[in-house]
Parts: sequence; C-alpha cells; structure tokens
Amino acid sequence: MGEAAGYTKYFPVSWEELHRNGRALAWRLMDLAPFEGIVAVTRGGLVPAAIVARELDIRNIETVCIAAYRDDKSVGEVNIIKGLDIPNNGKGWLIVDDLVDSGITAKYVRDMIPEAHFATIYAKPKGRPRVDTYITEVSQDTWILFPWDQAPSFAEPIVKEKKKS
Repeated sequence: MGEAAGYTKYFPVSWEELHRNGRALAWRLMDLAPFEGIVAVTRGGLVPAAIVARELDIRNIETVCIAAYRDDKSVGEVNIIKGLDIPNNGKGWLIVDDLVDSGITAKYVRDMIPEAHFATIYAKPKGRPRVDTYITEVSQDTWILFPWDQAPSFAEPIVKEKKKS
C-alpha cells in the first residue's frame, strides 16, 4: 500500500485520539472566535469540522468537495466536485480539514477563500505552510490511517509472531 507514492510508515489514529485532537484544535482556535461559519473539506474534514463546530458552538457549516488522491495514495488530477460561494473571500470563516499532506487540496481551497483561517489536525512538512493552525506534525513519508479507513482484524499473539521470524 502506498509505498509507490512515497509512504513508508503508517500512523493509525483511533476515534478517541481523533476526538481528543479535534477538541485540542478547538482550544487553539477559541481565541480567534467567533467565526461566521466553518467550511469542512470533504471527506476527511467532516468529522474534525463537526467536533470543532460543537466545541466552538458554530452552526453554520458549508462543505467544499475535492478529490485529489487516487486509490494507490498518489496525488492525481484535482477534481472540484462542489465549490464554494462564501462572501468577502472567506473573511471571518474557518476551514477545517483532517490533514494537509502535499498542500495541493489546501491550495485549491485557499484560492477559493483566501481570507479564511485554515486549520487541520495533522500537518506534513510540504503542506504545513498552507495552513494557519494545526495540532500534530507527521513526517512526509507517513500515511495516516484515520478511523474511517480501518477495520478491526485478528492479530496473532506476540509469541506466535516471534516464532515466524
């Protein structure tokens, strides 16, 4: 998975960890509030945006729908599925996404509403300059496994794994 796209490490994130980091993001943004509303970048930004919206008591939520990654985890052609109609170049608005990786998606959203404040839970070095606020930085070669991308499966006991090697 993904090694062809330059990802050699995995960083699994649980629902509990995502919720905790979403709340931490809201704490960081609290001094910048109030916001006119939130723009959630779909699909990954939907859950973090819901957490931030709840914590900052924001009820006005818009979405921008962009697809940029292929099944092999590499960046493909950017497809804007649903754009935005936010006044004043987004001034007073908050953009929320799960992460900024290469920065390509963030660039497109920034171009749509350049005055909005951009916040993500995770940031990688290439994309980090495109966001204003983030919680955790991870290396560029790490693929973040979000809870919605994982399923429980059986794991061999450690002693049995050791015998195989």
